Parts: sequence; structure tokens; C-alpha cells
Amino acid sequence: MTVSSNGRTAYTTGQRRQGAPGGWLRVLVVDDEPPAADELSYLLRQDPRVADVRTCLSATDGLQQLQESTVDAVFLDIQMPGLNGLELAGLLARFKTPPAVVFVTAHEEHALEAFDLRAVDYVLKPVRAERLAETVTRLEGSVPEEEPSGDLQIPVELGGVTRFVWRSQISHVEAQGDYARLHTGEGSHLVRVPLTQLEQEWAPAKFVRIHRSLLVNLAHVTEVRSEAGRCSVVVGGAARGTELQVSRRHTRQLKDLLARRSGA
Repeated sequence: MTVSSNGRTAYTTGQRRQGAPGGWLRVLVVDDEPPAADELSYLLRQDPRVADVRTCLSATDGLQQLQESTVDAVFLDIQMPGLNGLELAGLLARFKTPPAVVFVTAHEEHALEAFDLRAVDYVLKPVRAERLAETVTRLEGSVPEEEPSGDLQIPVELGGVTRFVWRSQISHVEAQGDYARLHTGEGSHLVRVPLTQLEQEWAPAKFVRIHRSLLVNLAHVTEVRSEAGRCSVVVGGAARGTELQVSRRHTRQLKDLLARRSGA
């Protein structure tokens, strides 16, 4: 963490630990054919280095999800209606921190275009588990390593005085325009950092997106509630806890991560 010359707090991106126990790689699968997407997602989940797998059935939906949340790698089909996989990869290359791209296709003829887009790998269907394991190994060398697990002190302004809050004490983070509000058991603090930046840089510390405007620290989740098809979590304990709504899009990811945490 550094403080820039214009006074804004800059949270430096740490490095990702290769081969971390329990998995570290966050993946998005984009394929317009549900059976192919399901099979690839299943195979990826069998690899212990993969922590989370999400699925989209169109490149347009994939682009929207990537604008709202962060992954380490995108597994892309090429021939899809509307925006195709090559076009999506070209758009991802413009991201400030683009995810690694792996093309998964039944067609060999696009390989040169794929590697012109700096794809990490080009995998032909049907995908074999052994071949996919090689791809994940390549991703280990292409994705920056995770930051050390040590805590961070976050500078916050209170009445003209700069104080420091330990990141581990933050239960959740709420977006407020270009700012983020950090919530702790003692109160909340507004910092001039967008939520998308914190999502990317604090992911190794188990801060997870649960809604377009919310990150939650998994270490502070004490309850998961489901009612009428809607999911929410409680942070801070049942007596004085805060209930936070989880969007449908992020419900499965959250439950998978909490299950991994509990060893279920």
C-alpha cells in the first residue's frame, strides 16, 4: 500500500501464490453450448489448483460479468452467435488488468489468431482432463503470484486525523460512487478507492463480491440465510450482526467458497 502524490491511497496489487493449498485460480467459462460449458466447468473443478469456476452462455454476458467482477482466467469458445470468442478476447486485452485467456474450441484454424491475442493456450474439444491440467500449469506461470497472507493497515481520515484500520477487521465494503465505505465492528470509514479495485487486490484476503455494490470478508460471515429463493449473509454475529443481501448471480460462488472454508 502506498499514498500517491495527489493524496489518494493506492493499494498495490500483491502477488499470487502458486499452487496454494485449497486452490487459488478463479475461472470464467464462456461457451454458448450448455453441455460443453458444464463439462469444462466440471473438469476444472476437479483440479485442486482451481478455487472458483463461473459459467456464461454468451460472450456478451461474459463481458458484462467481467466488468463487474474479477477472475484470473477466461476459458473461451470461439464460434458463438453475436460477439465471438476472438472478439471478446480483443476487448479483454484493453482491460487495465486483463485476465489470462484460454481458447477451447472444436476448430483448429483459429490458432494463429488466438496466439496473436496472446492466449495462454489453445485447447481442442473434446477436452481431456490431462490436457486441461497442462493448461492450468501454464496459467500458474502467466498469472501474477498472490500476495503474502499478512494483514494490511488501511489509512482512513477522521476529522482531519489519519488513523489506521487493519484490513482483517473489515467485515464488508460498500460501493459509494468512486469511493468505498469500509465497515468494521467499531463503525465505517470512507476511502477514495473504487470497489472494483479493492475486489481485485483484496481477493487473496478472501474478500468476495456478493452484490454489484458489496464485498464481504468471508472470515466475518457467521450465517447464511435462504428464503423464497433469495440468499443473504450475516456478518458480525447474530446479536449485533449486519444482514447483507447476495445477488442471484453471486449466490453459487459464495456458497462454494464458504463450503471450501468449512471443508464441506
